[in-house]
Formats: sequence, C-alpha cells, structure tokens
Amino acid sequence: MDIQGKTAIVTGGASGLGRATVELYASKGANVAIFDMNEELGTQVASELGDNVAFFKVDVSSEESVQAGINGVMDKFGALHIVNNYAGIGPACKTYGKKGPHPLDLYMKIVMINQVGTFNVARLAAEQIAKNEPVNEDGCRGVIINTASVAAFEGQIGQVAYSATKGAVVGMTLPMARELEPYGIRVNTIAPGLIHTPLFDTIEESYYKALEASTVFPRRLGKTAEIAKLALHIVENDYMNGETVRLDAAIRMQPK
Repeated sequence: MDIQGKTAIVTGGASGLGRATVELYASKGANVAIFDMNEELGTQVASELGDNVAFFKVDVSSEESVQAGINGVMDKFGALHIVNNYAGIGPACKTYGKKGPHPLDLYMKIVMINQVGTFNVARLAAEQIAKNEPVNEDGCRGVIINTASVAAFEGQIGQVAYSATKGAVVGMTLPMARELEPYGIRVNTIAPGLIHTPLFDTIEESYYKALEASTVFPRRLGKTAEIAKLALHIVENDYMNGETVRLDAAIRMQPK
C-alpha cells in the first residue's frame, strides 16, 4: 500500500517510538493523527510538522474517547487507512516482594492501557477502515500495526504485568489478521528490543552501557527511527500479514 495520501492514527505519537513514526509518515506524504494524553507535547509536535498532522487528546482505554478521536480524524482527513498502536506503560513491580503483593489496581491499569487500549483502538479503527474502497489490486483497505516487546517472550523480574500485556498483544495478532481478512485489513505486530527513547537519557551511564553490552549486534540501543522504518515497511509490504517481528539486535533478555 502506497502511504502517500493515506491517513494514519499513531497512539502515543507525541514522543518516543510514536513520534518517530509520525515524523516519517508525514515526510512520506501521509496525513497523521496523534492520539496521546500529553496535550502540550502532542500539540507542539503537530504544529511543527504542518497541516497534515493533527493532535487529538485520547485515552486509549476509553471507548468514548477513542471513538471521539476517530470521528475527529474523519472530520479532518475524511478517511482512515493505518493504525499504529504504541501507547503503553511499564512500571516495575514484582508479583510478591518486600513491599508485599503486586497491587491489583496497578496491574489492572497496565492491562487497561497496554492490552485493552490496543484492542480498543484496533477494533474501532477496523470498523472505519472497512468502509474504504480497496486501495490496490489485492483488495487492501488498510493496515493495523500493534506494538509488543521482547518482554513478551523474555520478561524480566519486575515485568510480570508488562510482559503479560505484551504477550497478549502478540497473541491477538494472528486471530485479528484472520478476522479482518474479509475486510482487506492486514494486522502485524512489532516487538522492539532496547530502543533509545527519552527514558534512557535519565539513567546512569554505567547502567546504560550495560544495556548496550547486552545486545548482540550492533552493540548499541536501537533508534526510534529504526522502529519507524519497520512500521513504514509493514505498511508498504502487502504480503506481510499476521506476523510479530522482533527488532532487537538479537538480544535475549536475562532475568535482570
């Protein structure tokens, strides 16, 4: 699918992986809607990138908020073809530790944003994408790209809730692709490894270097632009469907 002239929703698009994807899509001629809770940053990014980028304050875990955002996208751009689900959180907490059992409300918050939020956006966006006329000879109407993590496969200590939600995103990839096939919608998932987001700028250099050393090759953290390039490839490669793709420099996470 040619991305030029198409419209994409990028959740978590105000920063990190989402922002890199917004910037790349916009540079390729797509209309992009940023769905994020950070109104100040989201508005700033949209204003910097021009009229083909718009910000919508959206809580991905809320049906009403997501539907309002999609309605806003339709009002502004008139169509929807692509969804990138990046919005997520990952606070560290053990099942049981010195502070007691994992707080259930914290576990549920992670589930609601990472797992339910991903599904919520995907299901409501699919309803809109299905209304498109096919955009190519394969009958494709659009693409949904979800985001998991290598923690879905090698969750570390303190990642029990995060890993569970990312494993769920991996698990929904193939059945969602099968279910949306009649509507010409492809579904894929990206599972990033250690990517240099703004979070890494706040940690000690020794810890940063240790993380770099845990990769195989190249021996560095990934770049947000590299995730964005993979997202663009998934959009443009019409034969890619139902897949979870690791982008992680061959890392296999250790317990801690």
